[in-house]
Parts: sequence; structure tokens; C-alpha cells
Amino acid sequence: MSLISKRAVLPWIGNFLKPYRVRVFAAIIFLFIGSLAWLSLGQGVRLMVDEGFLQDNSERLNEIILLVIGITALSSSAIFCRFYLMTWLGERVSADIRLKVYDHLLKLSPNFYAKLRTGEVISRFTADSTLLQSVVGSSLSMALRSFVTVIGGIVMMAITSLKLTALVLLAVPLVLGPIFILGRKVRALSRQSQDRVGDLGAYVDETLHEIHTVQAYCHEDRDRDLFNQRVEAVMTAASGRIKYRAILISLVMFLSILAIALVTWVGAKDVMRQAISAGELSAFMFYAVMVAGAVATISEVIGEINRAAGATERLIELVETPIDIDWPSMPEPLPHPVRGQLQLEKVRFSYDSQQSSDSQDEDSAGQSISGDAVIRDLSLLIQPGERVALVGESGAGKSTLFQLLQRFYSLDSGKILLDGVDIAKLSPQTLRQQFALVPQESVIFAADVLENVRYGRPDATEQQVIDACIAARAHEFISEFPAGYQTYLGERGVRLSGGQKQRIAIARAILAERPVLLLDEATSALDALSEQKVKQALDVLMQGRTTLIIAHRLATVLNADRILVMQKGQIVASGTHSELMQTSALYSEFARLQLLTEEGIVETGSEE
Repeated sequence: MSLISKRAVLPWIGNFLKPYRVRVFAAIIFLFIGSLAWLSLGQGVRLMVDEGFLQDNSERLNEIILLVIGITALSSSAIFCRFYLMTWLGERVSADIRLKVYDHLLKLSPNFYAKLRTGEVISRFTADSTLLQSVVGSSLSMALRSFVTVIGGIVMMAITSLKLTALVLLAVPLVLGPIFILGRKVRALSRQSQDRVGDLGAYVDETLHEIHTVQAYCHEDRDRDLFNQRVEAVMTAASGRIKYRAILISLVMFLSILAIALVTWVGAKDVMRQAISAGELSAFMFYAVMVAGAVATISEVIGEINRAAGATERLIELVETPIDIDWPSMPEPLPHPVRGQLQLEKVRFSYDSQQSSDSQDEDSAGQSISGDAVIRDLSLLIQPGERVALVGESGAGKSTLFQLLQRFYSLDSGKILLDGVDIAKLSPQTLRQQFALVPQESVIFAADVLENVRYGRPDATEQQVIDACIAARAHEFISEFPAGYQTYLGERGVRLSGGQKQRIAIARAILAERPVLLLDEATSALDALSEQKVKQALDVLMQGRTTLIIAHRLATVLNADRILVMQKGQIVASGTHSELMQTSALYSEFARLQLLTEEGIVETGSEE
């Protein structure tokens, strides 16, 4: 993450306010009207004392009271307008920031999410933007109003008595000093506090999403202890922030009241000497109290503003995170129709050396920490409609190859061609719309069956969804649900078995109708009967489509046109099952250890 200049926060927020400049201008106008109206009440106080009380003029007093009521009504109306506009702007800016952040998050590659935990991202996305909303809609308005009150109050005080105003101004540095000095400290501690809250959110997200594993291993007590440690870390960070805010507020209040008391003492002496009237002193004290109250308000909201500044810095970090995959500004088109020919020319790829292997798929395990190449100078030509199976031990580069084909990572060197066009010259939407993926661990979203199946084709009709599910042998169990295709499947498909999830994923791929299929052992979670049904559906699906299959079982590779044996990011053997059993010791040994599903198949293959 890049370091963000503190001065960049306000201009960044200002960019989101620009589209609503008319409302911002109106809010500022109403802010000035309200503040100036309140300030004019000081003159009403002066008139009440000098022309009403001291002159014993009840008629004049009545006029002044009506004037005061009118000013109050005007001020209250302005406050309503200002409050409405500022609160609306806070909500709108927060919504726009969330839209911008989410749009950017969708563009970041898996490499980013391998480094930063999802819970941390969610914390920034929700808690930080909510805090910013509160500040823009409320705290910032209060600060601006108080600032106008301070300036206007000092001007009115100067009009009333230059001498007393000069004495007050001597005390201003004493009051503002703590605001600037302690304010910086509060801001730094606020950032630390938000970071700890982010850590807490990330931990909760992780444990609750994996609650089955947590409970299966009776890890609850340990998780409570770890959660408690993170809660205490939040409290420790917050305690420092709270302490300095409390010191700031109390110090400002003490210095403000002290200054007022001393100035009042001097003013009372002047009244006794008849240097100023009692009404002028009353008006001056009215303004002094308003200014002191405004300064106290500034000292309070400055803490919230500093917290928001820290939160904004975290959001800016997200938005300014560079997209590590460069997409062309003028992408090339693909030939129509897409045939599905894939060609790799001396492809070389390695994960970031600082990236945790836990964040990678199985093929990067053990590779990313050292920074060694996962794919090494790999060249390959796959013809349209060809079925190619990839076999090899974990870490060989099979799943990584799938991700490179869809360009979730940039190559170190070499290039990948789809129908003769370098995929680096295609837009991400154009490229990825050519692939249908069925992963080994099927992804089910917290939605109903219909939305899950038509995830890759949102405009599909319900009948098309049903046809795809029939082809994937999923219609039977879906029909048994009380709500059928409108059945909510729960977060991550918690209501489905592993085999059911996989058939939903296969139906999704069937419905997408894309020219290239990527099957990561798509039948691994099925029982024997379901596997047979799904294989029939896949045979139909693969007709006329280029298909790459990551295979862990012999039954999968027997139907492939070609089998590629991968080892340490390279293709070390290629051929059919029978050919490889004769020519590749590595494949033969791998078949004996991992691909056997029926006793004697390898021996049969060896005799052919």
C-alpha cells in the first residue's frame, strides 16, 4: 500500500462533492445565514439592556423581543435547510465512495486478495465509509458553522469593544495550540484504531465463514481467546485516542472559560468607569460565550474529523491500489465466431515472492514463497474442439495454467493466443466471456437456484435454466425442493451436498454456452451414479468446444483426445492413455498411485 499524504484527504473528498456543487453552495449559504442570524442576536441583547431595561421602556422592549423572535425564526429555518442538505451530501458522498471503491475492487486481480484479507477489505468498505458519511453529513457541518461563528463573533466583539477583543485574541493562541498539537496525535491514533477494527473484522469473517471446521475441531475456546486478544487490541488503540481527545476537549474548555472570566473582569471594571455601557458588555459577553462554545465544538468534532481522515486514507489506499494487470486502451476484436484455438508460446510465470502460498491454489503451493517459476517456458497448441487432459502432481502448474488462460495474472514472458489473437490485447470481458469454468470446489452464491445457474448468462429465461439443469442431471433434486428453482441455497450453498453444488456449477457452464471449457475435475464430488449422469451431460457439453480438464482420476482422462503430463511447470509427456503407459514412466507411476479407480485398469492399459 502506498503512503497517502494527509493533505490529499480533503481534495479527494472534494472530488466527490463536485457533482453536487449547487447543493454544497446552498448548504454554505444557509450555514452563513444561520450563523449570522445567531450573531445578530447579540445586538438584540445590547438593545434589550440599554434601551429596554435601563431606560424602563416597555414598548421598545416589546419591539426588540419581536425582532429577536424574527431573527430566531430565520436562523431556525436556515438550520433546517443546512442540516438537510449536509446530511444528504454525507449519505450521497458515502454512497458514491462505496460505488467507486467496489468498482475498483472488482478490477483487482486475485494477487491483491491473496495479500489482504477479505475481512480487512470489508471493514474499510463499510465501517470506514460509514464514519466518513457521519463526518461529512454532521461533524464537518458543525465545524464549518463553528468556524463562521468564531470569525463572526470576533468581528462583532471588535465592533463592540476593541480593547476587550484584543485581550480575547491574546488568549486565542493558547486555545488553538492544543487543537493543532493534540489533533495530529488524535489523527494518528485514529488510524491505528481503524486498522485494529479492520483486523477484528477480518478474523470474524474468517471464523464464521469456516464455522464447520471451527466446530468440527472444537476450536471454539482457542478462537475466543484469539478474538479476545484482537478486541483488547482495539480497546488499547481506542484508549489512546480517547485519552488525547479528552485532554484536548477539557484543555480547550478550561482555557476558553478562563479567558472569558478574565475578560469579563476587565469589562466590568470598564462599565464601572463608564468606558462602555452595560448593554455593550452584555453583548460582548454574549459573543464571547458564542465564540467559546464554537471553539469547544471545533475541539470536539476535530477528533471525529481526524478519525474520518484516518478512515479516508484507508479508503484512498484501496482506490489507489494499482491494477497489476494492464489492459489495452484500444483492445483488439476476436474473430467471429470464436473457434477456441489456444496457443502458448514460451510462457513463463512466477508468483510474487512475498505472497503467501496459503493464498494460492494447489499448483502454487511451495512455489510462491521462493519466487520460483510455476510455469517454465511452456509452449502448446490446442486445436478447436480438442479435449485435453492435464495430469501431474500438486504444484505442477495445472490450475495456474487455467488462471493464466483467463489472464488473472500477467505473464513474466511469452504469450498466449486465442484464435491467433494475443490475449494481452483483448479486453477482460471479451477474453473471459470465451471461457466456462467448473472448479473442483463449486462456487454457490447466496441466492436462489435460478440466479446461481444463470450467473454467467443473466438474460437467460427460466426455461433455458431448466434445460441446462436437466442436461446437468440437476433438475431432479431441484424439483424436490419446496420452492423449486426459487429455493434460496444459503451462503456458499450450505443447503446443498457437494455433488449437488457441482451439478449446479455444471448447469451454469452449460447455460453459458462458451467456446472453451475449463474443467477442474468436475466430477470429483459425485457418487458413482451421479458421476455417470454428469459425464453424459459433459460429453454433450464438450461437443464442438475446446476443453481442458484437470484430471485426478483415470476415468476422466480415458475420454481425452490428448493427455499432457506436467511436472514443475513444464510438459514432460503428451499422448493418449495407452501411449503414455508405454512411453512415460512418470505417467505410469502417477496412474498407479492416483488415477486408479478400478483394479486392473493400469495393467490392461499396459497390455494394449
